[in-house]
Amino acid sequence: MGEIVSKFGGSSVAEARQIRKIESIIRSDRRRRFIVVSAPGKRTSGDEKITDLLYSCQSLAARGDSYEQPFRHVSDRYLQIDRELEARSEIQEWLEEVRRSLGSGASADLAASRGEYLCARLLASYLQATFVDAAEVIRFGKDGSVTEESFQLIAERLAGPGLYVIPGFYGSDSVGQIRTFSRGGSDVTGALVARAVHAEVYENWTDVSGLLMADPQIVRDPQPMAEVTYREIRELSYMGAKVLHEEAILPVYKEKIPINIRNTNRPDDAGTIIKAARKLQQRAVAGVAGRNGFALLYLEKFLLRKDPQTRSKLFEILTAQGIEWEWERAGLDSLAVILPETQLEDKRELLVGLIAEALKPDHLEILDNVSLVAIVGEGISDHPELLADLLLLLSSGGVRVRLVEQGSSKISAFFVVPSKDFNRAVDTIYKAITLQRGSRQLLEPLLGK
Repeated sequence: MGEIVSKFGGSSVAEARQIRKIESIIRSDRRRRFIVVSAPGKRTSGDEKITDLLYSCQSLAARGDSYEQPFRHVSDRYLQIDRELEARSEIQEWLEEVRRSLGSGASADLAASRGEYLCARLLASYLQATFVDAAEVIRFGKDGSVTEESFQLIAERLAGPGLYVIPGFYGSDSVGQIRTFSRGGSDVTGALVARAVHAEVYENWTDVSGLLMADPQIVRDPQPMAEVTYREIRELSYMGAKVLHEEAILPVYKEKIPINIRNTNRPDDAGTIIKAARKLQQRAVAGVAGRNGFALLYLEKFLLRKDPQTRSKLFEILTAQGIEWEWERAGLDSLAVILPETQLEDKRELLVGLIAEALKPDHLEILDNVSLVAIVGEGISDHPELLADLLLLLSSGGVRVRLVEQGSSKISAFFVVPSKDFNRAVDTIYKAITLQRGSRQLLEPLLGK
């Protein structure tokens, strides 16, 4: 019987009643022995996250100003949780330890990490579990990546029987200084622990019952994804979907450990399973996502494809100006490049002048306010008609598609649309791919069927 690593996010540890739910979840399955926690998140929309309060404390202390007010909020939160749980922990001593470190010049990383540290210590006391400090088992190398040694250290410390609680979000470097992951990094800690103990599954408990096929702020009541592959989730994340921390996939991917996104408030819901492969019979497309804030640089030059120097010179100019590009598409006599709009703000005229002088194009223009909309799915390459169907559907709905591109991974395709049509494009594509008979059902009236 394999073991389970369960990571609980900020909403799951925000207050005592949520932590009682965690206890119920853990006690319901004896395989749940390794618990990773975030810092307490918001209880209400007007609340503040513990991590933000700790950053504020450190910033004030570094300037020599009083940090008593934000620290009082931090202290009150933990004391209230401890009191309501009747945990009878040593939270007062742990809080005083953090207060002293702030007054002694704590780094921003150390200050921020104390949210997870305090939460894990309190939870371990409440559950009568073993607390393992992440700083003692997760090591960062000189390049900022987690060392291979970390997996052995984690496995050794978690080798005994019983429950273990590990704080997420941080580790330490070669000289013992606390180092944090980027925000949301507790997801990464959970994945590292899962790989180290060769878990059967890595559970990521949050406040939603799985990942959705589209942004609920754009699409009304989007369907959850029952299953999605590691590759699909990476593509969706890259295209702006709010999923796991991007570094949380790699540790479990190497071991092919499934990730199960679950809802602490609805523990009976199956959630979303992220794994190496999924059945494609029901739906070729896993989800729809998109990003705003781009410009389209379009260049025409006769016999461009026979002149590779044109392309290389263009990208030399972009690189010299510090302008990154999202992707490009080359035609026989044309070249289109997607650029971040913010990087063009004060360089537009200079860039156009440099390109015109160096490349002598027949036509050159930069179209502002364009967006990328992507469909992602392992089965896309098996349905070449899908892009044509969706293109016709978007066009009939008044969305002017500037470009269509099959992703190099062959599991994604992109539509470049005007930003004003972004929401409509996402909604239209979502409705088409979620119909039982696919986009053809919406297209039949247009095709005269």
